[in-house]
Amino acid sequence: MEKISLFWFRRDLRLNDNTGFFYALQQEKNVLPIFIFDKNILDKLEEKADARVEFIHDQVTKLSAELEGKGSSLLVKYGEPEAIFKSLLAEYELEGVYTNRDYEPYAKSRDTAIENLLEEKGVPFFTFKDQLIFEPGEILNGSGEFYKVFTPFSRVWLEKYNKTNFSPLDELNWKNLFKSDSFPIPSLADMGFQHSEISIPSKTADEELISHYDEKRNFPAVKGTSRLGIHLRFGTISIRKLAKTAASLNATFLNELIWREFYMFILAYNPAVIDRAFKPAYDQIPWRNNEMEFEAWCKGLTGYPIVDAGMRELNETGFMHNRVRMIVASFLTKHLLIDWRWGEAYFAKKLLDYELASNNGGWQWAAGTGTDAQPYFRVFNPTSQTEKFDKDLKYIKKWIPEFQTEKYPEPIVDHKFARQRAIDTYKSALNS
Repeated sequence: MEKISLFWFRRDLRLNDNTGFFYALQQEKNVLPIFIFDKNILDKLEEKADARVEFIHDQVTKLSAELEGKGSSLLVKYGEPEAIFKSLLAEYELEGVYTNRDYEPYAKSRDTAIENLLEEKGVPFFTFKDQLIFEPGEILNGSGEFYKVFTPFSRVWLEKYNKTNFSPLDELNWKNLFKSDSFPIPSLADMGFQHSEISIPSKTADEELISHYDEKRNFPAVKGTSRLGIHLRFGTISIRKLAKTAASLNATFLNELIWREFYMFILAYNPAVIDRAFKPAYDQIPWRNNEMEFEAWCKGLTGYPIVDAGMRELNETGFMHNRVRMIVASFLTKHLLIDWRWGEAYFAKKLLDYELASNNGGWQWAAGTGTDAQPYFRVFNPTSQTEKFDKDLKYIKKWIPEFQTEKYPEPIVDHKFARQRAIDTYKSALNS
């Protein structure tokens, strides 16, 4: 039996400035990198031409080629992680397993199971912080509790960030890699998936765009957002390097990265938010949940152009502009009184940059049910949002070719009526 250590790639698909990979190569010899296509996650995906799965497959293939250039390879498996680790324990004499921490409920339970399995065999399991600047437990209020409001969280986050030196971990000890021939990589077809026509945005941080982010980010017809979300989600870029760029160029862009961490904290401390409102009283809201109206919303056929343009952009590209995400979420939950969980699940299915914590946090913010959310009586007016952020109708006309023709549907509901109905419904539920 060969003695090896493992580095397990997950949401960190890069070699440089990868904390766990850096320390594995510093501390161990014969480090074999592995990646697992997790059946527990993949089997739940309904769409088999899923651009995210293809993106991961492409990145894993690139990682393998990079490692082969160093005389090693990437061991790629498809299956259930626990079963795969049992087979690895039978095949190799493992001296240690290294990986970067993940904070989502499934990931935490999976890692606990793997740690317990390894512990039975006397194999240490080392985990590291990598996908966040600060992780749960590092930013607490004066009472030692997590922050429930963003502004004080961001203030403490910035103070701590400005006192911390994040040096990139790019000087890797390549000689400690396990020397091996290349391992086969399961194909998309082997895993029941197929090619997607949706293209993936570049992972290059456009410094010119970031510099003007605060001026342009709210206008969906303008290229004003970075579209780096999928790269942060799967770790093809380093959050430390991106935060450093943002800190030097644009405070508003950096603030968005802090929101991402804030929602990660909320999920880590309150895993129940996956299924329930952060504010328990809001679980009393009697959602209408009209399936025909939900279908119209999904297809971009509500008769509200800014809403429909956003949904069509999402369906066609896997992306939706940030400002428009707020508008369509407010419309679903307030105008149509459809449960935020329905919208959240639809976004989870479609968004390239889907991340559980941010998606859940954003939807609960729009519905008024979450931490630091907009108040229930604030109902976005799609018409005034259009006048503010797409007054020349460029975005709307791009995504709705039949706009201003007889083929475009009438509004599904009257704004004034829907606004009042939402306020009355929320008020009644919260006061009962």
